[in-house]
Amino acid sequence: MVLGTRRKAREIALQVLFQLEVGEKNFTPEQAFSLFCRNFEAPAETRNFAWDLVSGVRSNLTDLDGRLSQASEHWRIDRMSPVDRNILRLALFEMIYLDDIPIKVSLNEAVDLGKRFGTDESGSFINGILDHIHHEQLHSPESSPTEAAEEKTR
Repeated sequence: MVLGTRRKAREIALQVLFQLEVGEKNFTPEQAFSLFCRNFEAPAETRNFAWDLVSGVRSNLTDLDGRLSQASEHWRIDRMSPVDRNILRLALFEMIYLDDIPIKVSLNEAVDLGKRFGTDESGSFINGILDHIHHEQLHSPESSPTEAAEEKTR
């Protein structure tokens, strides 16, 4: 999968996650994803990765939000903008659970999503939180990204 395809998949996943949170709250992730793919341009080659992101974030929401809450000392997660919050969740899911994507790529893609879909401050806000998690939570001696993912499967 080429970089442009993964970027488009991330955009789709962000929009579906946003819809699940602020739109039709009675939809399942499957329903929201299907609706998005039917009504907007969701190229076939992006759908598998986009779905993996949506389902992965939703399946690990408690863990992701817990980590985000720890890293954002002065921001309660429910006070973050829904766009920033879901970009952070997407990136953190990639950083912890998807070993085939370098952490720096996930971080940079999240910053770019923030600049495109968020406010003027979103890019730096997202970068600050993810960089903190990268250095403090994921690369601490007691926890590597692989160990964190393995810990969740036990």
